Amino acid sequence: MNKFGALVPILTLAAFLSSCAPSKEAKGTASNESQAAPQPGLFTVSREQLPHLRIVPVETSNWAIAIHTTGTVDWDADHTTQAITQVNGPISRILVDTGARVKAGEPLLYVSSPDVANAISTYRKARNQEQLAKRTMDRTQILLDRGAVAQKDLEAAQADFNDAATDVQNSLQALRIFGVTKQEIDQAEHQNVAISPELAVFAPIAGVVVQKLVSPGQLIQAGATICFMISDVSTVWVQGHIFDRDLPSVRLGDTVEESNPAFAQKFHGVLSYIGSMMDPATRTTPVRIVTQNPGGLLKKDSFIDAVIHTRTQKNVLAVPVSAVLHNEQNEPFVYVEMQPGKFAQRLVTVGAQQNDEQEILSGLKKGENVVSEGSVFLQFANSYQ
Repeated sequence: MNKFGALVPILTLAAFLSSCAPSKEAKGTASNESQAAPQPGLFTVSREQLPHLRIVPVETSNWAIAIHTTGTVDWDADHTTQAITQVNGPISRILVDTGARVKAGEPLLYVSSPDVANAISTYRKARNQEQLAKRTMDRTQILLDRGAVAQKDLEAAQADFNDAATDVQNSLQALRIFGVTKQEIDQAEHQNVAISPELAVFAPIAGVVVQKLVSPGQLIQAGATICFMISDVSTVWVQGHIFDRDLPSVRLGDTVEESNPAFAQKFHGVLSYIGSMMDPATRTTPVRIVTQNPGGLLKKDSFIDAVIHTRTQKNVLAVPVSAVLHNEQNEPFVYVEMQPGKFAQRLVTVGAQQNDEQEILSGLKKGENVVSEGSVFLQFANSYQ
């Protein structure tokens, strides 16, 4: 940039500053009693510089209430479960570790259990008894046809066969519960080999192994020992709290935008639960946010900042964000047009910010005009004077 180009903005600001002069009202003296009292901070902008300012009226806006809260990440309990063995015995093999991704029905470990061996033995005995009862019933039928036995003998043989068949079904059901199928038993018998007493513990759902609670050789108890905790971490729960003053605004299904300082991306969730009890110490009510967790970035017990976008509306007094400046004491203020071309600073109390609008809690009235663009030049002009 040449020297002339660099001087252009400086000359423009200088011309603007020189055109902004304190109004006569602000320079009144006590000797002129007919003149109105001075108004501190009121100054005039020339007609030539007025087009550089954008003046807008203070208006009311209909805002959706946004509620800020914090929370901690927890596993999604609707998609988290325990892997528990169904038999007693020592662990013979462990196939997965913490952090492994598993599919539903995938084996996680094997248990060498005498319960399985006993169930297999019970099934074999029941099936042998069924075969014997079947042969007896068939012979009795032949003898009855030849008139060698009475009808009641055949009925007794049929009852014995039915009882034996029921025992076979019951023992086979026990094997199914243990995870051993009739096909596996028949295949082992045809090959004349013993059935392995090892029983697999399968993954009940697809997900990530978030906890491993057993070790090789550990003796576990049926229905009591928790082997693994598996969770589908594609969604998590964010457990948050909201103050009692915000309760009337929130509803189930409200969308939530969440962030964590460790990640640049935003996370999105839905409010799925509002507690029925309030913490008397903090005056807050627990809420649950079901949150999408792409890539499994959010971990259990991570901290989250959340903004609940409610469907509750409110009318607020608002001005453009660019209209609000801060003085040396960091107090917010705006420039109000008192008369055409004459402006004054006014301290305001600000509230929430939404999009490009700033909520004004006090200091302005609806219909007043404020400077929304060019107010920075006015601030410099005021300091210059």
